[in-house]
Formats: sequence, structure tokens, C-alpha cells
Amino acid sequence: MEIRLNQDVYSHNNSLANQNREEFQRSHTLVINIMSSPGAGKTTLLEKTIQSLSKEYRIAVIEGDLATQKDADRIRSLGAYAVQINTNGGCHLDAKMVEKVLPEFDLEKIDILFIENVGNLVCPSKFDLGETHRIAVLSVPEGNDKILKYPVMFQKTELVVVNKTDLTPYLEFSIEQAIEDLKVINPESRLIPLSAKTNEGMEEWLQWVRSVYQKCSKQ
Repeated sequence: MEIRLNQDVYSHNNSLANQNREEFQRSHTLVINIMSSPGAGKTTLLEKTIQSLSKEYRIAVIEGDLATQKDADRIRSLGAYAVQINTNGGCHLDAKMVEKVLPEFDLEKIDILFIENVGNLVCPSKFDLGETHRIAVLSVPEGNDKILKYPVMFQKTELVVVNKTDLTPYLEFSIEQAIEDLKVINPESRLIPLSAKTNEGMEEWLQWVRSVYQKCSKQ
């Protein structure tokens, strides 16, 4: 019975996710679902991305957190439109939550919609939101074991951003090992090391966003 229940939950979610995806495709809106553990630097990465790309693209953000408007306020302070979803204890966003806030966006006037998922390396990977792309952010302080310990997350993402590389001189973290582990879990995925704080490596990330937007806008 438990397995059947899980199947029903995912089936319903996937149906709503497909509806969301159709909405995004109609408006040619690129949607990027960003997942990570708490404190990996998702919001800082978004802030730097908005600062760098806001003259090229119309950007909006859905913020997912258990409580508060803190991250949405940070995004709004940069002039980008942001809607906060508080899950009140839930460990992930699902397609229904995204569907409920979509009326607050004019998708025809949004080129790129980022979804910052709830900080968690397990649950968010199981729920399709209707996104165009999903990525994971891993930070240097988390250590080298996370890719192999949380394989589902990294199996279901096409890009891994390793953030806080400015800390590598002080911590035992190997970018080379992360690349090798990712090849084992997901050979098709790509890894971009960067520091959102110092901007080192940011251009490679920005170029990835530009490239997937170009593909989305042509569909």
C-alpha cells in the first residue's frame, strides 16, 4: 500500500508539472530549478546572476523556504520580481505549489524564471515542477562525499555548480574528485566550479544560462 500511495503522489505531481511546463513553453519562459542543501549559496548565486544578466533578460524568481521572506526580500532589493513560497515544514516544493503562484507572474514578460527550491539534498529531487532545467549547487564546505551519498539528487540534474571555491585553500575539497564522482553517478552531467562571492568562475555559469535560454527561446 505504501508503494502504491507514493506512485499516486508522484503521478498527480507529474500531471500538474506537465501543465506547468505547457504554460512555460507557451510563453517561451526558461525555468531553472535550483536545488542544494541549506547554506550552499543558492541565493547568493542568484543575486550575482541577476546583477550580471538583468540587462539582457527579464528575470523573476520563485523562492522556496520553510518560513520567512528573507530570500525573496534579497532578490527584490535587486529589482527582480520574486514570490515566496513558505512550505511550513515541508522539505521541498512540488508542482501544485508552483501552479498556485503562477497567476502572480506575467510569463509573457519573463525570459528566465529561477526556482530556488527548499534546502535539502533528498526530497526536492523527487518532484518535477515543470522546469526546463534542473541543477544542483554543492558547496566546498560540505565536503567531497555528498555526490556519492546523495546519488538521486545528482542523477536527476544536468549541471552541478560547486560554489565557494574561494575556500578550497582552507578545506579538504577536491574539484577533480567531484568531477570523477559525478561521472560515476551521472556521466551526462556537467560541473562548473565557481565562487559567487568573488565572481571567480561565474562567467562559465552565465554562459550556460545564456546557452539554455537561446535553446528555449527557439522552441
